Amino acid sequence: MGIAPSNLSPQSQPGSILQTCLNSAFSDASLRTYPQAIDYTLKVNAYNLDYPVNPAAIVRPTSTQQVSAAVQCAVKAGVKVQARSGGHSFANYCLGGDDGALVVDLTNLQKFEMDRSSWKATVGGGTLLGDVTKRMHEAGGRAIAHGTCPQVGIGGHATIGGLGPSSRQWGSTLDHVREVEVVLANGTITRANENFQPDLYFAIRGAAASFGVVTEFVFQTNPEPPSTIQYSYTFVLGDHRALAKAFSKWQSIISEPNLDRKLASMITVTPVGLIITGTYFGSRAEFDALNIEARLGGGALANVVVFDDWMSSTLNWAQETAVKIVGGIPAAFYSKSLNFKPNALIPESGIDSLFKYIQETKKGTLIWFVIFDLEGGAINDFPLTSSAYAHRDTLFYLQSYAIGLGKTSQTTRNFLNGINDVIKNSMPGVEFGAYAGYVDKYLTDGQQQYWGTNYPKLQQIKAQIDPQDIFRNPQSVRLP
Repeated sequence: MGIAPSNLSPQSQPGSILQTCLNSAFSDASLRTYPQAIDYTLKVNAYNLDYPVNPAAIVRPTSTQQVSAAVQCAVKAGVKVQARSGGHSFANYCLGGDDGALVVDLTNLQKFEMDRSSWKATVGGGTLLGDVTKRMHEAGGRAIAHGTCPQVGIGGHATIGGLGPSSRQWGSTLDHVREVEVVLANGTITRANENFQPDLYFAIRGAAASFGVVTEFVFQTNPEPPSTIQYSYTFVLGDHRALAKAFSKWQSIISEPNLDRKLASMITVTPVGLIITGTYFGSRAEFDALNIEARLGGGALANVVVFDDWMSSTLNWAQETAVKIVGGIPAAFYSKSLNFKPNALIPESGIDSLFKYIQETKKGTLIWFVIFDLEGGAINDFPLTSSAYAHRDTLFYLQSYAIGLGKTSQTTRNFLNGINDVIKNSMPGVEFGAYAGYVDKYLTDGQQQYWGTNYPKLQQIKAQIDPQDIFRNPQSVRLP
């Protein structure tokens, strides 16, 4: 249902400059939604119900030219702009993050072409990861590295980082980007690559929401792996020291300097125990030679499955419990993240304290998990200065996640905050960052944690490309 006029910003009202301009730019009324519409809440479709946001308008352009027209309308009306691809921003930044923004929903931008000579794929900015996988497969058995949730949109994923099981071999999703088509704050439609507009190309790959709307990507693709091994080792809930021991052994394995890049791995801590899962992009014999089960110390329920085709492997990723929860129905939830470097691992005392804390602390919810996800490898081959993505020295990430009933309680927030605090307290003097794909509205220095030493350069580019700060959310790149 619609929103009462008294609760709306001036540009959300009928007859406003914004609505008048958008009515002219989008003659098809089905491509625009205003707060007065009966289906407004349905079209907003906020992902995190803890952060209600009321955009001034939502448009669903069918062309890059219509994206440009929408941005120009926003500038004329003095309204901020954010793009939405899949709509999975943890703090609803794709809706503006604050009330009164114009949302450019890219759902109709579904272009796909494969150049079979260069094996470069052109992909529309509104394409979901599941469709990217399917279309690349059908166009010659090709693939790029990306996350495991098929409902996530490529528009945000490829412009924040894009981390997934094959990233240790191929790099992040944004490392596959060779060129983009972008609509800038003045409505200009332009391209950017390493030779043309290199500063824009740098900024888009890691911080695009602050600089423009990416309507089209050109990706360098790879041949699909011929087979994969997917494995899991489950440790049921018991004394926290037993789980801490399993984590310690996992951390020891994944921190080996010459760890096989074909190995992807993660730990998920849940209310019922701990599970180590992952993918090996090689033969069963090669995987067995890693001797992971024995090196974990035994005591786990092991499951190893061989997949002889890529699509079955990606489908199995999508069936993982954590992916189903995070990628599924909108909910009220809270999430935190931390990055860990090879020279700053969690000490044994910190691991013990962490699992004791997790076992003993009140959660305020029955639905929570903590993920430690191995990265490194090819991701870290790229120089820090190659793109805005700032965590080229990260070995693994922590992501914690908890769902509230209707609203996330302070008890639940305290629980997740405490996980980070316990780890930080065990590692004095270590500087941590956060992954912008797990955006955290409560970070007081979010920009610094997301973009690190790249942030000053991003601010300078922002001043040149978007001096009016049209592309803005609560933690976007600020003008210097």
